[in-house]
Amino acid sequence: MFGGKKTVIFDMDGTLIDSVGVWNAVDVELVKRIGGGERDGGDLQRQRDALLRERAASPDPYGDYCAYLKENYASPLTADEIHRLRYRIARDFLENVVDYKPRADEFVKALKARGFRLAIATATRRGTVDIYRTVNRNILAKAPLDEYFAPVYAREDVRAMKPDPEVYFRILGDLGAAPAECLIFEDSLVGVESARNAGIEAAAVYDRYADADRARIDALADYRLRDYGEAIEILKRETSE
Repeated sequence: MFGGKKTVIFDMDGTLIDSVGVWNAVDVELVKRIGGGERDGGDLQRQRDALLRERAASPDPYGDYCAYLKENYASPLTADEIHRLRYRIARDFLENVVDYKPRADEFVKALKARGFRLAIATATRRGTVDIYRTVNRNILAKAPLDEYFAPVYAREDVRAMKPDPEVYFRILGDLGAAPAECLIFEDSLVGVESARNAGIEAAAVYDRYADADRARIDALADYRLRDYGEAIEILKRETSE
């Protein structure tokens, strides 16, 4: 798994940090406030994921998502107003609730200590990433992003979202790395597809919010991990041989 690898690239939401459920909670509250009533977070996640996949090449996929919410729930608010409201609701979650997935910070530190270069490739907006980088108390206390990852690519840094491999090609170019020297950690089907499209091996880290696509994720991923504890044990075994 780690043999011949020099660079490890992480997706963020659902992979490195435990945030997919947070965004579901944000959207439940958002839909309620825009007049859509009580909705199930899992249903909203499926709607969100489907639209973001469909609009992967859009210059503003999350703006498109808010326009979809306006139309689908007949909200009197504009799409821009819905977008701004979403991030006001999210702010407390982003600063105080979002955290690394269990033992992810330990895994990151173990990789760094063994000389791996670490990068992040996320569809999350730069403003949100900056909150994680500079404000989020959980991430700062455990493994500050700026101390461990470079580069960190956000949504605005590429033209096309995953499953387009653009973000991974950008990282390869920045680091002067060959695909065979890299390993990508993803949680979702669209992420694993992006890794495959870039010609880079992918390790799928289990996240329950991706269970609807589990069979396809498992079929496409080169490695499948139940959690970061398993990843740590593999790293220790393979780098001590």
